[in-house]
Amino acid sequence: MMHLLVGFWDYVIIFLVILTVVVFVHEMGHFLVARWNGVRVEVFSIGFGPELFGFTAKSGTRWKIGMLPLGGYVKMFGDADAASTPDFSTDLPPDLQRFSFRHKKVHQRAAIVAAGPAMNFIFGIVVLAGMFMIYGQPRTAPVIGQVQEGSAAAAAGLLAGDRVREANGQGVERFQDLQRIIRLTVGEPVDLIIDRHGQSMRLTAQPRVTEVKDIFGNVHKTPVLGIVADPDSTEVVHYDPVSALWAATRETGDMVTSTLIGLGQMATGQRESDELGGPLRIAKGAGQAAQLGIGSVVFYTILLSINLGLINLFPVPLLDGGHLLFYGVEALQGRPLGPRAQEYGFRIGLILVFALMLFATRNDLVDLRVWEFIKGLVS
Repeated sequence: MMHLLVGFWDYVIIFLVILTVVVFVHEMGHFLVARWNGVRVEVFSIGFGPELFGFTAKSGTRWKIGMLPLGGYVKMFGDADAASTPDFSTDLPPDLQRFSFRHKKVHQRAAIVAAGPAMNFIFGIVVLAGMFMIYGQPRTAPVIGQVQEGSAAAAAGLLAGDRVREANGQGVERFQDLQRIIRLTVGEPVDLIIDRHGQSMRLTAQPRVTEVKDIFGNVHKTPVLGIVADPDSTEVVHYDPVSALWAATRETGDMVTSTLIGLGQMATGQRESDELGGPLRIAKGAGQAAQLGIGSVVFYTILLSINLGLINLFPVPLLDGGHLLFYGVEALQGRPLGPRAQEYGFRIGLILVFALMLFATRNDLVDLRVWEFIKGLVS
């Protein structure tokens, strides 16, 4: 019984807390910039479906918690629904148009929409900077401590004590930089420049795709060289506030770049799409993070916030990026897209998002071996 309670806390409660924080941050970005631009916000909801509890503020905004806690929304005056679909069926009198989202200038609407993803990035950078100031940032020198027998590194001629200077033309300052570069190669050869006993050498290694489990318990097919960092070359660097923000911004940029490259590789078939995860795998990662400690939970929240901000910027109708695409077209042609074009766009976006959710959930079920469990029950 105790094991079930601990599992429920780690994998359900912690997941919902992390998701609620990330969604709240995102929607608060929309809310604040909407209010700054004079838009009346009718509903600020964490979760969907019937209201569990809430209250109405003096401004008229209904703050509430929905029954299905897997997202959230801000509904603004002038919108037809929670997805910010413009309400073209109602003609507002001039005295109310100044409070309406759809009657704001295009740059104001774009700022309101972009504020959600922007707040996710800002939150991630600020919290990561705080972690760098409190806990420090581990920095491991790109010095090889051990070469695994029969590995790609051994075949390339790498030796313990070698210091990697460049990989595929990119400078390597930390062992983590080398890991990131190798991870994104999809197994193609990697040109390395190393220092060995003070002499510079050029080698070519062919990473081998291997199943690797990350710190959050997720298994990925990842290219590896088969090397281990020198354990004596790791230091923990503490930063002042300014340098911490700069280091956190660089780290966030690396996360975003790696994610975009990985998604591009999936789209072109270079990388297997089973790495794409949905809510079940996120919950699994949250549970693993909870077992590792509060620092891991905070870092997992940062990752989820940055990924939520990035995904919402994709130019898919229904997402923030889709709205920004419409506003870009409006700015170029001097008038908004017609109601029918926007309606079809939102329908297409809904289908794409729903299909992606189904595919990601299918990957989650495979990753968690649910199909094998069901097969075992009925066979």
